Formats: sequence, C-alpha cells, structure tokens
Amino acid sequence: MKVFRGLPNAAARAPCALAIGNFDGVHLGHQALLSHLRDAATRLGIEAAVMSFEPHPRAFFAQMLGDLSKAPSRIANLRDNLSALDLAGIDRVIVEHFNAHFAALSPEEFIQKILVDGLHVKLVMVGDDFRFGAKRAGDISTLIEAGQRLGFTVQTLSTVERHGKRISSSAVRAALSAGDFDEAKHLLGRPYQISGHVVHGQKLGRTLGFPTLNLRIAHHKPAVMGIFVVQVHGLSEKPLPAVASMGVRPTVDDSGRVLLETHILDESVDAYGKVIQIEFLKKLRDEEKYIDLPTLTAAINRDADRARSYFQQRVGSATDRI
Repeated sequence: MKVFRGLPNAAARAPCALAIGNFDGVHLGHQALLSHLRDAATRLGIEAAVMSFEPHPRAFFAQMLGDLSKAPSRIANLRDNLSALDLAGIDRVIVEHFNAHFAALSPEEFIQKILVDGLHVKLVMVGDDFRFGAKRAGDISTLIEAGQRLGFTVQTLSTVERHGKRISSSAVRAALSAGDFDEAKHLLGRPYQISGHVVHGQKLGRTLGFPTLNLRIAHHKPAVMGIFVVQVHGLSEKPLPAVASMGVRPTVDDSGRVLLETHILDESVDAYGKVIQIEFLKKLRDEEKYIDLPTLTAAINRDADRARSYFQQRVGSATDRI
C-alpha cells in the first residue's frame, strides 16, 4: 500500500476508485464500505484509494474555536488506521493535512482540484451522510451532479447496523470510554489495541520498581484513559500479561502530554525501539493524582495485583472449559 501526505505528484497520479472519510478505528462499518470499494476498483481495473484527514476536521475546528471539548476522542493512531486500511486491500492512502486553506475550499474547488485534477477519480464512494466543502455546503447530490459533468460516478453505502444499532466511530468511542472492550471488539471486528515504538521515558517506573514500556500518544484526547489490564504483543511468541496507564501522569508531570505506560508483570524485557501492540482487556480505574511517590507506588502495587488476579482467573476459566 502506498501512502501519500497530501496529493500525489503528477507522475504518481493514476485513475482510482476513492473512498473519503476519517476512518478512525476502521470499524466494521468502514470495512463494509472498503470491501465494496475494493470490488468496484477490481471491476474497473483501477486502484482502490482512500482519502483521510489529519487532524480530524472536528478537532481542527475545535482548536480554532478554542474549545477542545468539542473535539472527538481519537480511537486509533495513524499507524494503526493505516495498518487496518492495508488489511482491507487498499492500494493507496492520501492523508490530507486538514488546515484553514483546505477547510476553505468550496465544494466545486474540492471536486475539481482534489478529486479530478489531483486524484483522477473514476468512482467516489462515501457514506450516505457525506458532506464536504466550506461550511459543509456540498452533499451527495452535489457530488453526483459534478460526476455527471466531469466523468466519475458516485456510490453511497447505507449505514451498517448491529442488533439494530448503527456501527459508527461514535459507538466505538462510547464503548471504549465505558471500558466495554467486548462491545468495542464487536464493533471493530478485532480486539482493541494501540501500537507504536517503545521510547525512553524518565525511568521513574524503574526507580519505583515498575519499569514500563512507553508509547507516545500524538493526539491529546485518546478514546481510553485510565489504568487497564492489557497484554503486550510483539515481544514473544505469546502475548505478555501486563498492566498499563494511559494518561497525563498528574502526580509526576504537569506538561499535559499523554503517554501510554505498560508494565509487564513479573518479567523483564528489553524493548526499546521495538514496535509493540498493547491489547486492552479490562479497565481497572481512572487516573488519579497522589500526594507523594509512596502513595503512587502503593496504588501501582494494587493495580498490578488486580491484573495478576485477572489473568489467573482467565487461565482458570480456560482450564474449566477443557
């Protein structure tokens, strides 16, 4: 899969079937649309392409308004979204930088400059509620009319439902916020996890007796926050049991930066620079600010013990089923 930051240069442009959207989490609703896109591209003998946006348009406008509470929480980082798009059989992804200039494009400019001149679209596939252009002035009928004039077709995909409820990024965010990882798995079609390179931290966890694998979180509002039972993939043949904290570390850091810190239970692993996947299994509690490091250490001890109990019970349940 080829990934472009912005429009491809002239030499790299080729006719494509294009899906447009944020695709945060690439849930089962997204996957249904991408499957239709892949099939249509194959029939037409062209590449299947996706256009997504960084940052999320709603996050951009929330920042412009100075009210980050209006920004949606982020389900997945760019790495994980791209990995899911690759698994869906997409040939190319255009990650468009969503800024004031892009937001100001009229529907007509977006169609001509981006879709026709920039991407050579032959088919555009979108959800049935798709809006685009400055002030969201463009809709499906705008797109269809332009396609008739400019030589591309438009297809829409109706909402995908599960048990009568719409599968959406909002539904995934709600499940993750509630710590309902089983529901999130049903909506995503896979367990919820976050991947990234292990980076060096302040080594405070090692000082406290709980060395951690640290993943930087680029966005400021992840869909999960708190303390979790997790398992780590990518360091051994089997996932490693662990406990993790996703948050801003209020006891020891006032920068506001979000970090995912994971302590592997009862095992020491050298993982710096490696790419790992953290799979979330159960939420233990919300993040808290403690009065001192001994109080923080006691809380981490309790979290680790609860995580051990979780894995012991899981092993027991698996044994009972044999």
